[in-house]
Amino acid sequence: MRVNFRLLSLGLLLSVTGLLLGFSTPGTTLPDPLPNGPTEQRWVDSVFTSLTPDQRLGQFFMVAAYSNREKAHIDRIERLVRNQNIGGVMFLQGGPKRQALLTNRLQAAAKVPLLIATDAEWGLDMRLDSTMHYAKEMTLGAMDDDKLVYQMGRDLARKLRALGIHINFAPVVDVNSNPSNPVIGNRSFGENQDRVAALGVQYVKGLQDQRVIAVAKHFPGHGDTDTDSHKALPVINTDLARLEKVDLIPFQKSFEAGALGVMIAHLYIPLFDTTNAKTTTLSKALVTGLLQEKMGFKGLIFTDALNMRSVSKLYKDGELDAMALAAGNDVLLFSEDVPAALSRIKEAVERGHLNQADLDARIKKILRAKYWAGLSRYRPVNLGQLRDSLNQPESRVLAQTIFEHAVTVVKNEDKLLPFQRLDTLRIAAITIGTQPEGPYATIFNKYQPGPVYAVPDRYAPDSTFSRIRARLGDANVVVVSLHQMNNTPGHNYGLGDGALKFLKELQADPKRKTVVVAMGNAYGLKYLESARTLVCGYEDHYAAQLVVPQVLFGALPARGHLPVTVSEGMKVGTGIATADLHRLRYAAPEREGLNSRTLTQIDHIALESIVTAATPGCQVLIAKNGTVVFDQSYGYGTYDQSQPVTSSTLYDLASVTKVAGTLQAIMYLKDHGKLNLDEKVATYLPEMQRTNKRLMTVRDVLLHQAGLKPGIPTWERTVQDGALKPAYYSSQRNEDFPNEVAPGEYSIKAADDSVWAWTLRSQLLPKVKGKYPVEYSDLSFIIMKRLSEKLLGQPLAEFLPKEFYKPLGLGTMTYNPLTRFPKSCIAPTEKDTYYRREQLQGTVHDQTAALVGGVGGHAGLFATANDLAVLMQMNLQNGRYGGTNFFQTPVVTEFSRPQVTGNKRGLGWDRGDPSKPEGPTSHLAPASTFGHTGFTGTCVWLDPDNQILYVFLSNRVYPDAGNIKLRTYNIRTRIQEVVYKAMVPTPTKHGTN
Repeated sequence: MRVNFRLLSLGLLLSVTGLLLGFSTPGTTLPDPLPNGPTEQRWVDSVFTSLTPDQRLGQFFMVAAYSNREKAHIDRIERLVRNQNIGGVMFLQGGPKRQALLTNRLQAAAKVPLLIATDAEWGLDMRLDSTMHYAKEMTLGAMDDDKLVYQMGRDLARKLRALGIHINFAPVVDVNSNPSNPVIGNRSFGENQDRVAALGVQYVKGLQDQRVIAVAKHFPGHGDTDTDSHKALPVINTDLARLEKVDLIPFQKSFEAGALGVMIAHLYIPLFDTTNAKTTTLSKALVTGLLQEKMGFKGLIFTDALNMRSVSKLYKDGELDAMALAAGNDVLLFSEDVPAALSRIKEAVERGHLNQADLDARIKKILRAKYWAGLSRYRPVNLGQLRDSLNQPESRVLAQTIFEHAVTVVKNEDKLLPFQRLDTLRIAAITIGTQPEGPYATIFNKYQPGPVYAVPDRYAPDSTFSRIRARLGDANVVVVSLHQMNNTPGHNYGLGDGALKFLKELQADPKRKTVVVAMGNAYGLKYLESARTLVCGYEDHYAAQLVVPQVLFGALPARGHLPVTVSEGMKVGTGIATADLHRLRYAAPEREGLNSRTLTQIDHIALESIVTAATPGCQVLIAKNGTVVFDQSYGYGTYDQSQPVTSSTLYDLASVTKVAGTLQAIMYLKDHGKLNLDEKVATYLPEMQRTNKRLMTVRDVLLHQAGLKPGIPTWERTVQDGALKPAYYSSQRNEDFPNEVAPGEYSIKAADDSVWAWTLRSQLLPKVKGKYPVEYSDLSFIIMKRLSEKLLGQPLAEFLPKEFYKPLGLGTMTYNPLTRFPKSCIAPTEKDTYYRREQLQGTVHDQTAALVGGVGGHAGLFATANDLAVLMQMNLQNGRYGGTNFFQTPVVTEFSRPQVTGNKRGLGWDRGDPSKPEGPTSHLAPASTFGHTGFTGTCVWLDPDNQILYVFLSNRVYPDAGNIKLRTYNIRTRIQEVVYKAMVPTPTKHGTN
């Protein structure tokens, strides 16, 4: 087939004339976005004159390259660079290092430095493995903060430049006006042309501020079609009025913002061309008449890929390229046969169908673009810095922040969201299309102890869903998240029939409320319209899975709005704002101004503790400003490395129980006006009035300055000649012996009264200069437990879960964990050779607490680092957490501050002392820091000045409580010191909370 350029030109001329006559607005005058000063011009002219005519023509071509293909492919591309002097390369697939190596190789072979391009609409991961994802444009269109699009463009551009890339074929500024569009879908910002334009401008500016050429696509608009242009030529029957008012608006605004590039779509629009050259790529009426003459665009004009079958199947090799140049395009993208195309182009020049002077001007335009991109001072890709350049922690923060501003609560008819009273909501979660260990389920379980059932196959049979439904038990809320959705309208966006049927059955169950979460294309919500509570996460990316559970539980507010109309009931702009309940959030350290590279020093210290046998394993959690920025588990439960420590491993908190248990009750009583700190304890416990403790006040006891001894014999009184006295113990649990001391051993019912009697009879410390010395004592909290239970009218083990732990969603914080958890979930402590004579695992290590049944005022609690962090974050926030005020007054501040001169302690809380390097906290922690340590190798420290929370849990007493290496090597305080060293003067922030 030989193209008749004469007939083609006549048809195009008629189309151009009719278009220009009918266009309602005058032509636009835009500034030339490319440099054209004397310095630039000298470089352009010198390069141009150094090239032969054939070499100049080669600058029009940008061929596709793959860094993951065989040597023959790479050799072919290099021959095109050397022999045809092609102007650029578009990379499509591979890995970053391989691409960088190939880029350097091709650039070294080029007479004129190459323009390197790629498609990175939502991040380098669109084309390259081992690279990060930001967000697709539909997600960006859902956000409430346009500036984040600029920040994404800028951040992405830095990575592109580090990889030697000068052109990004983005943004897509098509207006998404057809929900059945199979090729645009979530690649568009949305259906409102003004919104698309505004976000497109932000993207353009972000890229180009970092010297990456932005290419607005797909001109004149690819949104109103239901055909995939990769397979067939879409037909768009539009008129000028719609084109001007809708599709062209984002392009015009992008051009006015200085976009250097535009890509022509492969479409058939009869409005522009009725000749046999149907595609807009070949339409002079469109490319020259509308784009350049009417709209005034002076930048680079790229064809869409010329190998797309909707176009390439109509022409012989090389013909398409010559016709595209005749239409007014500058860069021929994805040419299938460069030598053949060059022959066709020269033939067209000889026949007068292409003007040589016009071609020369366009070649110089390409050279000007190369100058703008810095290729007059070309430098190879720095391979040594590439990995760090592509993996900046700030980029991960930005990606998460985008989703924080995009996740949309579409329906909230039952007012369920955000989940608040976790003691009344029995929540079960079901994930369809993802593995149970994914980030969504992991974060979900940070907030509540309910089960997460995973259905990895989104097309699972009905029987799979029936089995899960049977396991839901008494759950009154079921959250179903739909993963691995796709962008294909013809396949229900990846929603399986079985899953949809299952959802309908759940929604019909009067005993439960159902929350549906769509982790994919918003258009797929039309299949979920019957849901009363509906959330759109837009993508199934890591950042989205991290954010959505946080929105569900109110750690983050919902901010997003639908960027497209899904149905009459779910129109563009739909989005329900939800409250920030001030629960712990989860994000990268840079989100809160900490340096993640510095924090990796914690890994080294934790591993040092394991290698030196200071402890077999541990958990470390750091929160800053209410955001968990570090949460790692190390080592094993035992030195034989049989059971790895995970975030779900429970640890014996030892004396941290004092502040996590008993002190919470004491502060509650003070907060409710039921306890006077300066009253004598004997006022509340009359049995003390006949003892040597009759004058001590509540305040003095909490300050450990009431004269109490550190400890007294308790369990020792119940043992004789190494054996348990039958008067105190039984091998059978019964009414008289209800307290489990260890599996198979039970203490007498009156054990707690015995310990109390021994406490009352205990001697006091001698006074020094008329005052009792400050002496840390377990007896203080044995007394406080007795006092609190008397005033509360119930045992601590009943009060604390009801008032604090369950409402906070603490699924692991408990006394006597073996009643709820298998041993395998609990880190073992000491191999007891003197009292219980067995390996302790799940039974409290403290002997006095064990004697009284595991619930001591001073010891007995078990928990994970996350659950302890939640409780302590509530304290750091003075009782405000999860939408509930656990304390009505600033009682935590009152209790945690110093009380008297000469005593660094607070009321019940221990405090750091920066002036003493041997103190329990790092010398970098301020004096306001408060918390506690535990004998088993635990600690928690709260820093109100810097809003830092630090949790360290270990079982350093395994297998021998005499192991003091954790203290000798200063492990806990050195880790805390790293946190302060990681703080940077100006925190990196993206958006607002």
